[in-house]
Amino acid sequence: MHEIIERITKFNNDRDWDQFHSPENLAKSIAIEAGELLENFQWNSGYDKEKVVDELADILIYALTLSKKIGIDAKEIIMKKIDFNEERYNVKNSKGNSKKYTEFVDED
Repeated sequence: MHEIIERITKFNNDRDWDQFHSPENLAKSIAIEAGELLENFQWNSGYDKEKVVDELADILIYALTLSKKIGIDAKEIIMKKIDFNEERYNVKNSKGNSKKYTEFVDED
């Protein structure tokens, strides 16, 4: 993960783009790129994998740039969120369904 973030940082620094990368602008860019990703599925479930990969890469680059900009470790927050979700979406209640955790009924 560190190698990827450093390569992104070098790319941006070489072009003097850090001046445009406020947390607000990066968050906007993530939302814009997410819209472009969704556009690939707008009218049906068929999609061009290359276009999807391109948009997904843009989202990941902006997200990693934002994590560095605000001083957080991307790997650490991802692992923490997975830990949290493992508790929230325990296997017993969530396996094989798409219900939100608030819809689970504990039958013990």
